Amino acid sequence: MSGSANLNIMIKAARKAARGLVKDFREVENLQVSSKGAGDFVSRADIAAENTLREMLLGERPNYGWLGEETDEVEGKDPTRRWIVDPLDGTTNYLHGLPHWAISIALEHKGEIVAAVVYDAAKDEMFFAEKGGGAFLNSSRLRVSDRHRLIESIFATGIPFGGRPELPAVIQDLGRLVPATAGVRRFGAAALDLAYVAAGRFDGYWERGIHSWDVAAGMLLVREAGGLVEPIGEADDVFGSRTIIAANSAIFDGFAKVIRNT
Repeated sequence: MSGSANLNIMIKAARKAARGLVKDFREVENLQVSSKGAGDFVSRADIAAENTLREMLLGERPNYGWLGEETDEVEGKDPTRRWIVDPLDGTTNYLHGLPHWAISIALEHKGEIVAAVVYDAAKDEMFFAEKGGGAFLNSSRLRVSDRHRLIESIFATGIPFGGRPELPAVIQDLGRLVPATAGVRRFGAAALDLAYVAAGRFDGYWERGIHSWDVAAGMLLVREAGGLVEPIGEADDVFGSRTIIAANSAIFDGFAKVIRNT
């Protein structure tokens, strides 16, 4: 599948940044690590990856804005377009030697995500999508699952750590959802949770306390694979509320009703 010039730039940037991350992942015990708070660490590999992505993406599109996890936000000369980037989603997995982490890149145009890349470098799985063009994993078209019953469905979420304020609400979510489903998984990488919903590996995903760079690319993957994405509060938006629900259309309403407790 041949994408737009912007999508090709995004894929090349992800592969370039991944080379350094994979190299350091093989020597994870020797990484120089600084603390950002309980359970939330950033390695020099993370920072180096963001610098690589920023240099390449803004080098190719210098007028675009920039929103990244590790560096300062940049307002571009073109106020309608910006890159939204997480250079290492799943940092805690990475630092513990768990091969489940990804590079996430989204392109926003006039407040809407129009292109997305989520690259699982450890498994060499490149998820990508463009608005109106479908979602893909490497060369294969993606579709969300076709399950129609919650009791047959598997869901993913992020469980807050370090005493974060969202924890009580998530525990309540789990108490309502787990008895009604085939199970809940906590894999520790929001971008891959959404990519897995797009691929039909998970039937749905929700999370509280997320950031835009965690989910921007994954949201488009799910939508282009035929799924639905909304904030938990129906009157809110995902970025503003920092909450998200994603699932196939058949189970979305029932799933959302449980999470919203309505």
